[in-house]
Amino acid sequence: MKNMRIMLIVILVSMTTITFQFFSSKVPKAHAFSEQTIQRGATGSDVIELQARLQYNGYYNGPIDGVYGWSTYWAVRNYQKRFGLEEVDGLVGQKTKDMLLQSTTFYKDFVYDQINKGRKFTHYGGVPLSIQSAPNEKQIQQARQAAEQRRLQQEKKYQAQVNNQTQQRQQQAKEREQEQAQQQAREREQEQAQQQTREREQEQAQQPARERDQEQAQQQARERDQEQAQQQAREREQAQDQQQAQEREQAQAQQQARERERAQANRETERQQQVRRNQNTNQTNNNKQQKDSTAVNLPNGFSQNDIQLMANAVYGESRGEPYIGQVAVAAVILNRVNSPTFPNTVSGVIFEPGAFTAVADGQIWLTPNETAKKAVLDALNGFDPTGNAIYYFNPNTATSSWIWGRPQIKRIGKHIFCK
Repeated sequence: MKNMRIMLIVILVSMTTITFQFFSSKVPKAHAFSEQTIQRGATGSDVIELQARLQYNGYYNGPIDGVYGWSTYWAVRNYQKRFGLEEVDGLVGQKTKDMLLQSTTFYKDFVYDQINKGRKFTHYGGVPLSIQSAPNEKQIQQARQAAEQRRLQQEKKYQAQVNNQTQQRQQQAKEREQEQAQQQAREREQEQAQQQTREREQEQAQQPARERDQEQAQQQARERDQEQAQQQAREREQAQDQQQAQEREQAQAQQQARERERAQANRETERQQQVRRNQNTNQTNNNKQQKDSTAVNLPNGFSQNDIQLMANAVYGESRGEPYIGQVAVAAVILNRVNSPTFPNTVSGVIFEPGAFTAVADGQIWLTPNETAKKAVLDALNGFDPTGNAIYYFNPNTATSSWIWGRPQIKRIGKHIFCK
């Protein structure tokens, strides 16, 4: 009975592996790392690919959300350390990207399809792709075990390569030592033969000549000894200078790394403080406007502050667009508030990092006109000319390749609206 259970488990694991390989073979593998170094605080497609590859390799177990946070940072550091990279600093440069491309697989279309559907998964790379959208706990555990096995196999493979390279270097060093020993033996033999020849010539010469030759030989020996001693002293000084230079370079590199981290932390603190100051200023202005204005009929669930903030965003993003285009921008903001993949408040959607250009360049704080305010009220009252879009972009100025991959609904003015 026990043997039967073991056989059933083996058959189940084999079928799972074959099924995974079958479905994986039908999903195109891709990689699209940009040339920019990826670091903590980054967002976007590079971070999504990084998290997916690390999760495929068993180093990252968090959600694939495109946000480079602390869990991603430590996964990168562990990967860099285990694969012997020169710098274990959490910065994903070209060397780390090359190693990831060699040791992992990235199913781009599958990962983005799951993210676009709002599915958060932490078992990528070990379960057949056809059931990854809703695996059970046992399948998730099998996926993580498969990822752990891949990680161990790749680490063993890397360690074997390192050992092989070390053996080759040791073998080459031994061969050089043997060659040097043979060369020194030949030189000693030649020197002995020359010495014997000189001795025979000295015996044939007169005594004064032998004495002069002996004195000259001794002088030459002393000069050689002095020259060798001086050469050894110079070599020791050069070695010490090189050691000191290396220590200075290491200290400078560490100091620069610390300065970069402090500068990044300071920029993040300043950005957060600026956002809070802007929010406080906006709240103060809104409170003043509420005090000065007469009674206003507000749509259910939205405050006067929400309407004012949306008017600022619509004016900053689309004041040169036709009126329907301004209503469309307001509708996208409301669609994001109602979407489970975005914040559920107007201020949360508008001030989400990297969401709107007007927030990044400060145009959010321009005073909106009456047209922008009217467009917001029409959108709040149910007018959505976009067809439930949650993204839009200007094709003449867009620099992100990711946005071009979104399903497009329609074009209004200069903007293309997408799902």
